[in-house]
Amino acid sequence: MAPRFARTFQALEYRQFQIMFFGTLFSFLGMQMQMIARGFLAFDLTGKNSALGGVMLAFGAPQLVLSLWGGVFADRLPKRRVLWVSQTIIAVNSLWLATMIELDMVEYWMLIAAGLVQGSGFAFVGPARQAYIAELVPKEALGNAVVLQQLSMNSTRVIGPMIAGMMIAIPVIGTAGVYYLTSIGFVIAMLGLIPLPAGNPRPRLVKRSPIGDIADGLKYVRDRRAIALLILASFFIVMIGFPYQSFLPALAKDEYGVGPGKLGLLSSVGAVGAVGATMLVATYATHRRAWSFSAICGAGFGLSLIFLGIAPNYLFGAAAMFFVGGLASAFQSLNNAICMQMTDPEYTGRVQSINMLSWSLFGIAALPIGFVADAVGLRETLALLGRDLHPLYRRPGIRGAKVARLRTPGGGAPGGSPRPGRAAATRWGCAAWAVVLRHPRARPIRRFAAELPNPSRARK
Repeated sequence: MAPRFARTFQALEYRQFQIMFFGTLFSFLGMQMQMIARGFLAFDLTGKNSALGGVMLAFGAPQLVLSLWGGVFADRLPKRRVLWVSQTIIAVNSLWLATMIELDMVEYWMLIAAGLVQGSGFAFVGPARQAYIAELVPKEALGNAVVLQQLSMNSTRVIGPMIAGMMIAIPVIGTAGVYYLTSIGFVIAMLGLIPLPAGNPRPRLVKRSPIGDIADGLKYVRDRRAIALLILASFFIVMIGFPYQSFLPALAKDEYGVGPGKLGLLSSVGAVGAVGATMLVATYATHRRAWSFSAICGAGFGLSLIFLGIAPNYLFGAAAMFFVGGLASAFQSLNNAICMQMTDPEYTGRVQSINMLSWSLFGIAALPIGFVADAVGLRETLALLGRDLHPLYRRPGIRGAKVARLRTPGGGAPGGSPRPGRAAATRWGCAAWAVVLRHPRARPIRRFAAELPNPSRARK
């Protein structure tokens, strides 16, 4: 048990990653609390599900526009500086909105404006933070570090929504107090960066303009089919399934008839499942079957959304949320870990910025899904989202034998060195994803997978 426990927390053996891990806990805590407060305030001001989607759209749209630039900044500038500036903007934005709420001057358009600013800040924070991890741990611990970073976020999801819900329920504190506290959390995260190295960019053989860097990053992903397939899978799962988070306030208030306290508890139950799942997959982040585990978690996430949609009351909804949170987190953690391990260090920021575009699409997709929820009902919408993700209601459209063995340059292992079992694991992982992504909406991804060369023919 002890060796397995050590593998789960392998990256925490490195002092610099320890400091970043515990420092960003405060940033993640503020983000999770603010998500609950923002959703509750939007629904309280308008009473519409589409208003929740509008707030998420405001958060996601700037990330769609700026994420690629965030990757370029992460690869061209000291990563610590990028994190400092971005988190300063986010902290000031939170403080401004807290003041408007305190003065009873807040309006819905202010939530939209704050979402635009916050989304712009996170477009630079995300790629820089992920690329910074690669500077703090050696290559063999990178996958574990990525998953532990996800564990850090999920841990705050356990207590963050609960704290936010309780604070909102206390009139003297309310949503203004939540925003004041989140501002403090972002400042503490910034202070935690002081003892860490600057994270200077790596020397380049070819100097390009920022736009040239974006084009080079896109070409890098295009030429590495394994990374591209991981990113496409993430786009599909996150854009279709993850908008459920935007509608938890409406689910709690309209469907279950509970207040903000139990809304926070509902989110926390999902977070407990996420923490448990993330700790489990941390051990297997570098396992040769991590691809297949990721595909299974993506399919299970869709099934759990169906259960959430048909849950008859709060108790069953909370039970469904445990699996929703756990399987969503397991998928996301493994997908990011595999992608980071297969990426060359000088491209980490740009590849992660491309991968994080899926979160922009999730925010944008929340608005039309909100209109659907207003038209046909929230429970029915959640079940439809889960049905679109879960592969077992249709026959396989692609057989695993048709999916190619994918390689990074040099034989499949990161850095160009062969690694026994990696090519076979990648082949079967792609086969699993091909089965998962056989819904008609995933047809472009299936065409992409079908174009890959047949490994048996390649050996001839």
